[in-house]
Amino acid sequence: MAGGAREVLTLQLGHFAGFVGAHWWNQQDAALRDATDAKETPGELCPDVLYRTGRTLHGQETYTPRLILMDLKGSLNSLKQEGGLYRDTQRDAAIAWEGKLTTHTEELHPKNPYLQDLLSAEGVLCSDGVWRVKSIPSGKGPAPLTTATPPKPRIPTEGSIQVWSDFLRVHLHPRSICMIQKYNHDGEASRLEAFGQGESILKEPRYQEELEDRLHFYVEECDYLQGFQILCDLHDGFSGLGAKASELLRDEYTGRGIVTWGLLPGPYSLRQEPQKSIYRLLNTAFGLVHLSAHSSLVCPLSLGGSLGLRPEPPVHFPHLHYDATLPFHCSAILATALDTVTVPYRLRSSPVSMVHLADMLNFSGKKVVTAGATIPFPLVPNQSLPDALVQLGGAAPWTPLSACGDPSGTRCFAQSVVLRGLNRACHTSQLPPGTPVPSVLHACVTGEEVLARYLELQQPGARSSSHLLLTPCKVAPPYPHLFSSLSQQGPVLDSPPAWAAVDSVPVLGALCSSSSLDRTLGDLAKELTKVDLRRWASFMEAGVEQGDLEELLHELRSLAQCYQGGDSLAD
Repeated sequence: MAGGAREVLTLQLGHFAGFVGAHWWNQQDAALRDATDAKETPGELCPDVLYRTGRTLHGQETYTPRLILMDLKGSLNSLKQEGGLYRDTQRDAAIAWEGKLTTHTEELHPKNPYLQDLLSAEGVLCSDGVWRVKSIPSGKGPAPLTTATPPKPRIPTEGSIQVWSDFLRVHLHPRSICMIQKYNHDGEASRLEAFGQGESILKEPRYQEELEDRLHFYVEECDYLQGFQILCDLHDGFSGLGAKASELLRDEYTGRGIVTWGLLPGPYSLRQEPQKSIYRLLNTAFGLVHLSAHSSLVCPLSLGGSLGLRPEPPVHFPHLHYDATLPFHCSAILATALDTVTVPYRLRSSPVSMVHLADMLNFSGKKVVTAGATIPFPLVPNQSLPDALVQLGGAAPWTPLSACGDPSGTRCFAQSVVLRGLNRACHTSQLPPGTPVPSVLHACVTGEEVLARYLELQQPGARSSSHLLLTPCKVAPPYPHLFSSLSQQGPVLDSPPAWAAVDSVPVLGALCSSSSLDRTLGDLAKELTKVDLRRWASFMEAGVEQGDLEELLHELRSLAQCYQGGDSLAD
């Protein structure tokens, strides 16, 4: 089915995970459209790893994310749970009842203006109720409906974004969205706020069977399933649901990779009433411990400076201007990092499987890793990659994205690094013959050698894997306007034209097994020792007992000890 691709099934669990996922899928979609419009040869990344082909009841071929998404009642706004590609068969089903029939129709939520423009640009809704879309990559699907230039969709404003579906431009399969009706997205009543609540959801036969049915649907059509990637909220009850889902995957699909991204909204969520702060701390700790027990690899992702209770300022990017109070902004940055660090298991040629990537990073029990990214990578015109890396000096070349504090002075045991989006001409130094080389990096003959040598100099003795790609990261609308001093294709300019809309950027991303986790996980345990669960009865009512907290503290301390000093390859 997937032409030899090593397929990955994505699970998105939670509302902030929905924000990150919406940006992630939009970026995949933008890359697909570029390749289709330009009729390019197959690129460096294989979209079949994440996407599946299908066909509607009317014969329309589709190309949709291989995705299972779980969120709460009220989180979809105008997006239909069954998606927009397939006709609503329930609505059209024949009704045998001959008596009086009363139909109650719920008032539809108005569609975001951005999505209204998007629909006019993407195709038409035909009289048979089927959405006819433009052709899909690699010659799949029918010819475009029209040769006319489609109208350019407007860029959504921050004020118009209430939920993730307000800016999702990708059509989903009817089996993608699974709504949890017993909890509300908005309001103060029936909130999914505790780890135990999330765990209990997948103990209910209704939700467990629904998830298993969707898993079987996607998995059975895969030729070579390499594993699962889970985007899971850590700060609320979805941490418990994610833990239970990862346990189910581990038990049912032995030998497959399970890479979990634990997502935390921006630092704005720390400035809140004590109960929410304590719940956030407890959910994060329980989530990290249980997810690491069932996953091949776990990576917390956040723009905050700390996982604990003390508010820390959000991380800083020299060429980004973002509002840490807006999930729309924070999730865009995290999605860009995610789109880069996941490159190894999405490569078309010589991919690194999820299992092998995890094995390289998680030796000696180090199942939790940190992430970092430089967005955009600061390459100015007429500068080479060796120039840019030397200019960075000995400082950490990326901004930390796992809320583990300043990485300065910490040790890296193993790392996977991806640099993407640089023109091949920039990969090596172009010094005239006979010119003394300013550094060992300038003497390297390939870009891959430059990057590998730089990482070796930065972290001697660390186990390193690196990839250098020409393909940049797409940041076209609805990606928010976050960039300054950039040209349309990403290079840093002193005086960029005011009209330049950034379409793509070079990005440096990394996953690292770091000694910073010793401090981070240890501090998390110290804060939890001060928590008296008896004061938070509602958290205990959700299924967590004092003994569970004591066990959690033991597991956190044991996990933290894995990141203490010692030899990088055999602690």
